[in-house]
Amino acid sequence: MAITWRDELALGVPAIDDQHKELLNRFDQLLTDCKQGKGSEELQHLLGFLDDYVLLHFRDEEQLQQQSGFPDAEGHRREHQAFVARLQELKQRVSTDGGVLVDHVLDANKMLLDWLIRHISVRDREVGKHLKSLETPR
Repeated sequence: MAITWRDELALGVPAIDDQHKELLNRFDQLLTDCKQGKGSEELQHLLGFLDDYVLLHFRDEEQLQQQSGFPDAEGHRREHQAFVARLQELKQRVSTDGGVLVDHVLDANKMLLDWLIRHISVRDREVGKHLKSLETPR
């Protein structure tokens, strides 16, 4: 199953859309590497990437929501915090278990797929609709 960008995921904000594209590319790479038996190695890279990604991306998204008056900015922020907590929990398990195990790779796949389906495809699209509603007709 390839994970690819679809235009209907676009918020219409190039910086945010590019960040989403990068996340999808990274997730797709994890899936590809899992098929080739290299999921453990790629998960280590992905966890390192996500450390930086979530800080930058969530900050940018939350700032955009505040500036535009998005009505559910607080709920969105709580979802971001929950994702960060899940990510930290996974990283802690990897550390406690002495490295990446198959269970960790499976959990990461589930976590990212859920995030893709539920958050980006649904919640972030709500932000995109809100932003489009603010555009002045030409």
